[in-house]
Amino acid sequence: MATPSGQGNLFEQPVAANNGLVEHSLPLSAELLRSWQERIHQFQGPLFSPQLASQLGHRNPPAEQKQLFPSDNPNPLSGFQPLQLKPLPLSFWRWPSSPHRGAAIYLVMDRPKELEQPILLYIGETKAADRRWKGEHDCKAYLASYQEACMSTGLSCSTSIRFWADVPQDTRPRRQLEQTLIRLWQPPFNKETRERWSTPFHAD
Repeated sequence: MATPSGQGNLFEQPVAANNGLVEHSLPLSAELLRSWQERIHQFQGPLFSPQLASQLGHRNPPAEQKQLFPSDNPNPLSGFQPLQLKPLPLSFWRWPSSPHRGAAIYLVMDRPKELEQPILLYIGETKAADRRWKGEHDCKAYLASYQEACMSTGLSCSTSIRFWADVPQDTRPRRQLEQTLIRLWQPPFNKETRERWSTPFHAD
């Protein structure tokens, strides 16, 4: 499956007034939600190949990125293999002891039974993996609405969160890496890329 062209220009698109949420005249149905999942899967599926994702992430990196990452590791995506990261329930932060601490990139995924690969819903970065998911988070409203939509339409929903700890400890290069991953994967719940996917449900 070919990766859509024009990926590098997606951040230059104007942001919709409704933050990427498009009101649909059609009522939410399993077919509509499944079609939305399949469009994301079609785009992201090839990227679960580490070799392809590494090549795409290394292609024409921004000048700022070249300065942020050390020369002995010119391609920070070379070790990014999301399916090798342990999935945790979204309620992991309530555990007495967190399995992750310190700086990390975190990934929120779902694993629809009908699809060959998971779909990557959100990418974030943190300096404190054990605390970032507590309290308010802009992704939580989208996840709650997504889970409710799956339940109401009879679709399976198996959301999880994974942490990638092999990331820069300094905030600036870590955020640059986060933005590189968002540009590459186009997760539907990140504010930078919500408009692309036009979610068929509403987030409060």
